[in-house]
Amino acid sequence: MNAVVRSSVPPAEIDPEVQLLVPENDVADPEVSIVIPSLNEELTMAEFVTWCLEGLKKAGVQGEILIIDSGKDRAGEIALAHGARVLKTPKRGLGRAYQDALPFIRGKYILMGDCDCTYDFRELEPFVREFHAGAEFVMGSRFRGYIEPGSMPPLHRYFGTPGTTWILNVIFSSHFSDIHCGMRGISKAAFIRMDLQSQSWEYASEMVLKSVHMRLRTAEVPIRFLKDKEGRLSHHKRSGWFSPWHAAWINLRAMFVYGADFFLFKPGLFLFALGSLLTFPLSFGPITVGPITFSLYWMLLGVSLALLGLQCVYMGVLAKVFFDYSGDTKAKWFRRFSYTRSVMISGLLFALGLSFAVSLTASYFRNHYSLEATTNNLGITGLLLMIIGFMTFTFTLILHSTAVAVRRR
Repeated sequence: MNAVVRSSVPPAEIDPEVQLLVPENDVADPEVSIVIPSLNEELTMAEFVTWCLEGLKKAGVQGEILIIDSGKDRAGEIALAHGARVLKTPKRGLGRAYQDALPFIRGKYILMGDCDCTYDFRELEPFVREFHAGAEFVMGSRFRGYIEPGSMPPLHRYFGTPGTTWILNVIFSSHFSDIHCGMRGISKAAFIRMDLQSQSWEYASEMVLKSVHMRLRTAEVPIRFLKDKEGRLSHHKRSGWFSPWHAAWINLRAMFVYGADFFLFKPGLFLFALGSLLTFPLSFGPITVGPITFSLYWMLLGVSLALLGLQCVYMGVLAKVFFDYSGDTKAKWFRRFSYTRSVMISGLLFALGLSFAVSLTASYFRNHYSLEATTNNLGITGLLLMIIGFMTFTFTLILHSTAVAVRRR
C-alpha cells in the first residue's frame, strides 16, 4: 500500500504545498538519488523509471528515484507504481523543482535529467565511476557521446548550444563541451553549498557557473541523446517558437551576471593603464612624438579613460567577492585594501591632487576667470589624483561593508 511520508524531513524544512509519496518497495539508505522534474510526462514515465532501475543495477549502486511531479496527468501515479518516490509540487519552474526536492533527497550523489527518455539513464555507470574517483560535479556531454539523428534541432546543435558553451568557456576559462546537457550529477554536499536561486531554465547555467566559482572537482562524461518518443512534444515546442530564444536569453543573462568581473576587472586595468599613460606624462606640458602632438585634449581623454577604468576595476573586485565561496578571494583583497592603509593612501592622493589643483585655480583667477586662457596640465593631473583618492576611499568602505554582509548571509 502506498503511503504519504513526511517524518524523515525536519518539520521546519517542509513546504506545506509539497507532498511525498513513497512506493511499497522503497529503497533504504540510497547512495545515489536520481532526481527528475516531471510536467505531464505520463507517456514516457513507466519506461523511464525502468531505465533508471536498470542503470542503477548495472552501476552496482543502491539508488532511489525521486520524481518531482508538477503535472496534471497520471505521470506521478505511474512512477509510484513502478518503484519511484514522487514529490507532488505546484508548477513553479524547473529550477524551483530542485529546490523543493532538496530536503527529501537521501543519496550522497544526485543525478539530474529529464524523464522523457531522451537521456539514456540505463548508462549511469560513468557518472558513478567519476563520483567514486572524487568528482563533485559531473556533466554529461552529448557532443562527446552520441546524438541520435533528429533528436536535436539544427538551431540548437550547430548554433545555440555550441555558441553559448563557447561564451561561457571564454568568460570563465572553463572547458565544457555541452553546458546545456540536462543529464548531470552533483554531490549532495556541493548542491547544498551551491544554494541555487534560479526558478526557471537558467538553473542549469547557474549550476555550471557556480561549479566554476566554487572550484568543484569537475568531470565530463559522454552520454547518449535520443529522439523524443512518437507522440511527445518537447516543452519548448509546447511553449511555442519563441521558447528556445527566451531560454537562451535568460541563460546568457545568468552567464553575464555570474561572470560580471570578466567585463570589468581586466578591461578596467587596461583602460586605467592607457588613461594614465595619456595623462601623467603630459602633466608638465604637451609632448610631440613624430607628427603627433599630445596636448591638453589628449590629457582629458586620458583622465576619462583612467577614471572609467578604475571604476571598472573596483566593481570587478566587488563582483569577485560576491561570488567567492572559498574565502580566498575575499582574504586576498582584504590584504591589498586593508582599511587603515587604504584610507591613508586615499588621503595622501587627495592631498597631493589638491596641491596640484590649487595651481589650476590660481591660473583661473590670474586670467580673469577665463577657462579658455587657462592651461595648466598639472592642475588636471591634480583633479585626477583627487578623484582617484576619493574613489579608493569609498571603494574601501564598500569592500569592507560587503564582506560583512556576505559573512552574515
